[in-house]
Amino acid sequence: MSHVGYRRLMAVDREQVLRSAAALLTRRSTATMDEVARAAGLSRATLHRHFAGRDALVRALESLGIAECEAALDAARLDEGPAADAVRRLVREIEPAAGLLGFLYTENQLFEGEEQNEGWAHIDARMAAVFRRGQEDGEFRIDLSPAWLTEALYGLLGAGAWAVAEGRVARNDFTHMIVELLLGGALRRE
Repeated sequence: MSHVGYRRLMAVDREQVLRSAAALLTRRSTATMDEVARAAGLSRATLHRHFAGRDALVRALESLGIAECEAALDAARLDEGPAADAVRRLVREIEPAAGLLGFLYTENQLFEGEEQNEGWAHIDARMAAVFRRGQEDGEFRIDLSPAWLTEALYGLLGAGAWAVAEGRVARNDFTHMIVELLLGGALRRE
């Protein structure tokens, strides 16, 4: 194998490193950078070349989480049909990223001060809009704000991902249990 071919083979796939880090940190949020490096199959020095420390790694994971949320929001077609159906589609589409979202939701430094990533504000606004539409159409209760319903959805996604990862809930039940609990409290009753 040529030297150039060997270097290509040894090139680190940043997205794969992030996904390995996400998989580990969603199971054990206190994992060290050494443990993250081992999970990604790298030396600590190689990991450090890509991410100067835990904060840089978490910020990169945040960008990945935002991208995955945006893709799920797009795929869920939130403007189509009844709002409750849009929420069901959203939970189904966002399920693969739910563990990462749960981890990011607990990383307090992401939400401190002026440095909050504008991507979260955009995602929050898109989610709140579907809840607001459901309220305006008479589907959802009006005494629960769209912002609260959005926060409740984040919390349920994280809790659901954790329950699945721990084996307390079947993966196939993820969407049903979250949607039924959230909408069971959000739907307007006559």
